[in-house]
Amino acid sequence: MSIMDRVSPVVLPSARKLVLYGPAGVLFLLYAGWSVARHRAFQTTGYDLGIFVQGVRSYAEGRWPASDLLGPGFSQLGDHFHPILMLLAPFYKLWPHAETLLVAQAALLALSAVPITRLATKHLGSGRAVVVALAYGLSWGLLRAVTFDFHEVVFAVPLLAFALERLVRREWTAAVLWSLPLVLVKEDLPLTLAALGAYLWWQRQRKLGGSLMVFGVLTWAALTFVVLPALNANGRYGHWASLPNSMSMTSGIPMKLLTLAFLLLPTCFLAVRSPLVVIAVPTLAWRFVSGNPSHWGISYHYSAVLMPVVFVAFVVVLARFEKPKLSAKLVSVSLAVSVLSGVLVAADSTPQRTWTSSQQTATRDLLRQIPDGDTVAASNRLAPQLADRTTVLYFPNFPTDDLRPTWLVVTRELHGWPTTPADQQRKLQALQATDYTLITQNDVTLLYHLR
Repeated sequence: MSIMDRVSPVVLPSARKLVLYGPAGVLFLLYAGWSVARHRAFQTTGYDLGIFVQGVRSYAEGRWPASDLLGPGFSQLGDHFHPILMLLAPFYKLWPHAETLLVAQAALLALSAVPITRLATKHLGSGRAVVVALAYGLSWGLLRAVTFDFHEVVFAVPLLAFALERLVRREWTAAVLWSLPLVLVKEDLPLTLAALGAYLWWQRQRKLGGSLMVFGVLTWAALTFVVLPALNANGRYGHWASLPNSMSMTSGIPMKLLTLAFLLLPTCFLAVRSPLVVIAVPTLAWRFVSGNPSHWGISYHYSAVLMPVVFVAFVVVLARFEKPKLSAKLVSVSLAVSVLSGVLVAADSTPQRTWTSSQQTATRDLLRQIPDGDTVAASNRLAPQLADRTTVLYFPNFPTDDLRPTWLVVTRELHGWPTTPADQQRKLQALQATDYTLITQNDVTLLYHLR
């Protein structure tokens, strides 16, 4: 009899609630403290925290979600399909700051540890369950999401974790109900829903699995070919530029293999022994055939949705082991690998030169000179600091002859994304021939005002 046949609903005694919720609580404090501290140290960016702040702010104000950082009045639902973000609007209305999104992200990621802890407690015991939960929570895929601003995919992480737990418990309908909201998170995730349907089909749930596969594929097609083009100002799905080509199919193979190795490493490569890993295939597939090299590696948030899959698979495989001591050693190795990866992520999560506390204070004072409600063009590192109270455009795309914001605030140190330092420097030099006046500055920031 397999583990899939033996699983039954988990009822934890009240004395073990600390085991169930303790790791999630610790992870929430870590995630929230880390991400908020980074934001207050000016280590977040307009691309992407500022963009999402503008979208959620739009929802909170009863408007269509728009991001001026992507372009004046740019419809976010014409870029990616993530209406689930409207769930953050009530919280943002209560506390209209960028930190609201970061704390919500921390809560969602930490919540995903609960079903994994519960599953591990059922099959491995309380002690090993805590270790597995911490290994999962400190895995590089989740920490990359924490340290790279905010993204809509954090909603998918707990949804997948709860759905996967139900799959292992053979509660098929509940698993489907937990996974259905994925279609509201991002346009590629209906394919993950289809993969979940394929797993159900393999489990002889032919009607439910087949229906879910058809629904997932048709929903993906409808979103990418109909809905997103209809909502996009250019009448097309803007990310077809990342379509696979002969170069992307053959390039980056070492990085793609490294991504796979790092994905499986926290599970001691045992996750591949569970058929649950099929649910990770769609995300890996679109990333690896993409023409965008940033999709191939381990530097961004793209692997967050994969971590619940590999860790639930890990628990299922460990539960089959007949030697408890061996499984205990393996979960200890998993935690050690995750802690090491966490240290590496922490060391790599500050690409910009860190400002001193006095420079940070001086820049906050400088930004306060910009009145609420005004229009400002800001460089990438300053944009999220202003997105909750002003209309923020991205410098150096603005100012232009047609749109001249009242304020312009830039960092002295010019970073190379999403536009090159050379382009930014040329735009700054061109300001000398315009009616923008430098009114104040400090060691790291310049503030201009339109005369």
